[in-house]
Amino acid sequence: MRGENFKVVKTYEEINEKIRKGEAVVVTAEEMIEIVEELGVVKAAQEVDVVTTGTFGAMCSSGAFLNVGHTKPRMKMEEVYLNGVPAYGGIAAVDLYIGATALPENDPRNEVYPGKFEYGGAHVIEELIAGEDIELEAYAYGTDCYPRREIKKLINIKTINDAILCSPRNAYQNYNVAVNKSSRTIYTYMGTLKPNFGNATYSGAGQLSPLMNDPFFETIGIGTRIFLGGGIGYVAFHGTQHFTFNVKRSKKGQPMEGAGTLMVVGDMKQMDTNFIKAASILGYGVSMFVGIGIPIPILNERIAYYTSVRDDEIFAPVIDYSVDYPSGNAKPLKYVSYGELRRGFIELNGKKVPTSPVSSYYKAREIANILKDWIKSGKFEISRPAETLPAPEPNVKIEYGERRG
Repeated sequence: MRGENFKVVKTYEEINEKIRKGEAVVVTAEEMIEIVEELGVVKAAQEVDVVTTGTFGAMCSSGAFLNVGHTKPRMKMEEVYLNGVPAYGGIAAVDLYIGATALPENDPRNEVYPGKFEYGGAHVIEELIAGEDIELEAYAYGTDCYPRREIKKLINIKTINDAILCSPRNAYQNYNVAVNKSSRTIYTYMGTLKPNFGNATYSGAGQLSPLMNDPFFETIGIGTRIFLGGGIGYVAFHGTQHFTFNVKRSKKGQPMEGAGTLMVVGDMKQMDTNFIKAASILGYGVSMFVGIGIPIPILNERIAYYTSVRDDEIFAPVIDYSVDYPSGNAKPLKYVSYGELRRGFIELNGKKVPTSPVSSYYKAREIANILKDWIKSGKFEISRPAETLPAPEPNVKIEYGERRG
């Protein structure tokens, strides 16, 4: 482990052996807060083996690789549509990639709110997971080895060879609080924003959020086994836009801006539409809600310390989405805690601004509890990363004393 001499040291192997024997102590990140309050970090690290986390929010940078199986005669699909939504076919004969935000060319636009979309790639992915039939339409130029030039047929998740969710950027470590300082209503991927700071929206599970509970990526890395969309998935690499160095951090070490992201993969044939949901966002387009849960092995008291973080200790930047964000020159108007956000109001320019989430804390809690049950039952063991993800060395002083009494 990076850093200091610890009073408590555990290994992945020791924790997995306890999981196999049904002896592991597994708690959610919410429960860990109270345990550290009662016992302090050293005793908590001695007693708790795994802390489970969860998040469920719109993750636009998502998609799926599909292998639809060879046709007779064979075909090298180039131009591909799934239920009218374009997919990328420039991979191999019958491999394709469908992005969650992909839109059909003939999608109707709402005259009042330009850019309102009804159906896209996320809907195709959700319907595949649900077992529904999808119309595959494909065209090709034809070759000696792949002579077929076009096909139209129905496919579903049982008839195709592979359906692999592969998302380039999921589980943002932190995210913006969106507001609108202009005099008109605006429509964004963060939802509808009322004029003159009429409301504020945010996305993140705060104290349950996976990457907030391991802010320096000491246990999360390439090969980490995770809950993904209702099934078992893995961290494949750091996600796109993974920036963990030189970011503003709170006293406890959590970043106060976007910071880390994950590239994740998983078998869609294991997944559940309770945890993969398509969304049509007014004035923006299509996105997909993805459920992710990550176990944090308590290898030492520093990790126990991080997993006891509270919403009031996690801060996010308030960003104007009318001018500052689209210009690319966004600077925080202020920072607010997730505790404030979840209480329903923030103070901004002397005004009390109502807040609302565009992610689900209820579902995040459900995911953390499901993952907890999987581990306690022996269904799910933790995995040592093949390599940790880019992050600075932890430099936060641990509070060793009792938190209560």
